[in-house]
Amino acid sequence: MPDYMYLLESRLSPEQRAALERVQELARSQEMNIYLTGGAVRDLISGQPIRDLDFTVEGNPVRMVRELEKGGARVLSENEKIRHFEMIFAGDADGSIAAARDDVYERPGAKPEYRFAGIMEDLRRRDFSINAIAISLNANSRGLLLDPTNGLADLERQEVRALSIHAFTNQPIRLLRILRYCARMSFNMDSRTQEWFDLAMQRGLQDRIDASDVGHELRALSREENAVPALKQWESRELLVVVHPQLQRRKPDYEALNKLSRVRMNFLEAGIRPRLRDATTRYTLQRLKPREMVFLLRNLNYTQSEIDAIVDLPDKARAMVKVLKSRKTESPRDAYFYMASVPPEMLAFIEAEIPDARAVSKIRNYLQKWRPLRLALPVAELDFLGVPRGPKFDQILEQFFEKQLRGKGKTPEERTKLLRDLAGIKDEPPRKPEKKRKGKEAAAESGANISGKGRPTIQPVRAAGKAPKPVAAAAQAPAPAKPAAPVRKAGKHATPKTVAAKTSRRK
Repeated sequence: MPDYMYLLESRLSPEQRAALERVQELARSQEMNIYLTGGAVRDLISGQPIRDLDFTVEGNPVRMVRELEKGGARVLSENEKIRHFEMIFAGDADGSIAAARDDVYERPGAKPEYRFAGIMEDLRRRDFSINAIAISLNANSRGLLLDPTNGLADLERQEVRALSIHAFTNQPIRLLRILRYCARMSFNMDSRTQEWFDLAMQRGLQDRIDASDVGHELRALSREENAVPALKQWESRELLVVVHPQLQRRKPDYEALNKLSRVRMNFLEAGIRPRLRDATTRYTLQRLKPREMVFLLRNLNYTQSEIDAIVDLPDKARAMVKVLKSRKTESPRDAYFYMASVPPEMLAFIEAEIPDARAVSKIRNYLQKWRPLRLALPVAELDFLGVPRGPKFDQILEQFFEKQLRGKGKTPEERTKLLRDLAGIKDEPPRKPEKKRKGKEAAAESGANISGKGRPTIQPVRAAGKAPKPVAAAAQAPAPAKPAAPVRKAGKHATPKTVAAKTSRRK
């Protein structure tokens, strides 16, 4: 059996991994069973990018959510009735936490009664088998795959299978949802689900979709990497009228949506994941009149802050373009820090919407040049030079970054020299070569070091009458006889004894 936990953690971003570990820790401290469910497990097994972390707990997750908020998480929407929380975890990772429940229908098509239950009941009540898979995050069963409806086999066959004959009757919004899944993953409906889908369309169940459910599905569509395939699936089955009666005829702005998708890929390659929900929703509804768009969003239960963000998006983008073209961002340093303070989705929308060469050039420099330099600041190298952490340390890094923006410090040698200069560390003076020894000491040392090269070792002259010292084995070869020094006459009666004494004194 595959190690699903290892596979999951190896594919998570650092922010997602931190969120997963924090949620596990809280569940353990609160003695609650917790599972990773739905889209994260589906995308893990199918090889799709893991976008959201959806957690399901057996119990009430409110305390856990409040603890996560203390650590920097943000709750985007909250449904107290079913105990479901859409949120952004600390570190900017998307996801949700919900209580395990079972949906009980008195009759097909009626409103469900919610009953909180265990994880297996929660998985069986879901819409499609590929969403009814979970991975346990509990200490005693960590990494265990739960698949009560055999969704793993459907993923292998690349099929979407509804779990009940009443799947579309109970929740007609699933007519839009199943097409979105098929478009995103390039899957097909299995034969029986296709029959149920066609029958639901013939019965006109699409006309019974609640506006709030349409709003929820439109939000889900705006989180897609590219919304065009799903929208074209809706259009081909005349389901755009479910969103707005005029949308089937006027159609979404497919060209702008495709361009937005390409811009998103550029940001992803630079390590930035922009949330383009507002831009995607605007391009989807852009060909409606402004009043129609606002009225529609209110009818779909969008909040006023959500409506303002979608409607005011072009005006905010044009204001930012003015700043990017002004003297405030003339230098690379000022341009970098301004764009670092702007939400990345706004930069992406500017590149997709406003064809201003100067502004787009700065955005691309930010993504491809300036931001990589910022992420690669030589913190470890400055530590190695012995500069203590503190204000001076940070100031040196800022000065180093500014000089790199001006084109300095391109090679490793230049970077090291630049760091040393900024830190005030002087280069060590070059060592002076040692003077050669002269005189008798150099000659004696040179003679003493000569061995094993066919040259005899010079022995010191011994005084007459003294016993010779022992000689090493390598130096025992007889030395050639030296010519005797001329003997001065010490007088008329010079003797060998007097000559030897004089010679000894001279030596």
